[in-house]
Amino acid sequence: MYLLSRLFLFLTKSPDQLAKERADAFLAEATDLYDLEFRMRKLDSSARNRQPSWMGEMGQY
Repeated sequence: MYLLSRLFLFLTKSPDQLAKERADAFLAEATDLYDLEFRMRKLDSSARNRQPSWMGEMGQY
């Protein structure tokens, strides 16, 4: 029953909520302050470089 309830919760979460939980888990694995800052910068840079899938690569046309 526990597994079924966990599966239901996983399927009902929004993609934004899943991404936030993934980022929180990534940051929680930091070993010290410098590692935490590095991980925060890495998340920030990947968020800036992200674009909607419908846009495709620049210079493709």
